[in-house]
Amino acid sequence: MCSYALDVWTDHPTVLTDAATMATVLREAAAAGGAVVLGEAAHVFPNGAVTMSLVLSQSHLAVHTWPEHDLANVDLLTCGVLEGEAIVAAVARGLHARRTRVTRTMRPVTPGRPD
Repeated sequence: MCSYALDVWTDHPTVLTDAATMATVLREAAAAGGAVVLGEAAHVFPNGAVTMSLVLSQSHLAVHTWPEHDLANVDLLTCGVLEGEAIVAAVARGLHARRTRVTRTMRPVTPGRPD
């Protein structure tokens, strides 16, 4: 299982305040990585920032936008046969990334509790 923290800076800040476009970007990215979307939720804040989460059969994909900083923070947790790198790349393309930063963390899935 891998956790991805993706920071995307964009030169197209209008995408950061458009919930419908954001939903399309996330759905298409999920599909690009072989994910099945089970549900979604979104909220638009007074300044236009969007928070959105997709529940995936293989975990989740979430975004929070900071339009005042031309920034989107994206979290992806993958398990099973998802192609996390493909999802991350598709989100970056969909948000017209000028710059990205990705942090990958392997998350253990083992029986029992660690000592």
